[in-house]
Amino acid sequence: MSTPAYRYGQLSRAACEAELTARQIPFRRERALGVLAPVRLSGPLKGVWFRGEGTDAERAQSPHEIVDCRLVLALDDCAEVLRRHNIVEVRHFSMYRLPPKSWPRGRAAERHLGAVAIDAGRFIKKDGSVLDVDKHFHGALGAKTCGEGAAPTPVSKESLELRAFLCEIVSHRLFNVVLTPNYNPPHKNHFHLEVTARKKWFLVH
Repeated sequence: MSTPAYRYGQLSRAACEAELTARQIPFRRERALGVLAPVRLSGPLKGVWFRGEGTDAERAQSPHEIVDCRLVLALDDCAEVLRRHNIVEVRHFSMYRLPPKSWPRGRAAERHLGAVAIDAGRFIKKDGSVLDVDKHFHGALGAKTCGEGAAPTPVSKESLELRAFLCEIVSHRLFNVVLTPNYNPPHKNHFHLEVTARKKWFLVH
């Protein structure tokens, strides 16, 4: 219960936005079905950009760029780790995904439907080189991701770099759920990072 993920998951919209303001995180409020505290980032977090593909104009209108404030706090902490590994940009496939129109208004969803998850596919370094999860993670279905006995197959410079910062992020308990290509085929090209409200457990695979 003392972990960042648990604390962030309990925050109200007002309390979360107050923390964004205190951290001087650039954002603007949004409206989004199924999202407790929807915002859109208007700048980097600690020097690290989190954004999808396309042009700035396309991203400004994309629903996939909407993110719950509570996930932003976790990403802001995550950015500290990434910056130490010379990462300056994270390219994602989506954060928010529209729930069905029948979803009850005022009811917060989980995972992507609640904009509390991000699918991070590429990590761009200060020197312009790219660590691509699909190409460089070198995982295997069912294999361990972090901890004793976990290792990429085959080992490469890029695969070790990806594991290094991912497992450092895991150690800080910023996200309740961390899924990698080791989990299942749909996750072969990204890291799924998620904050889940009111949960005391952590899943890393």
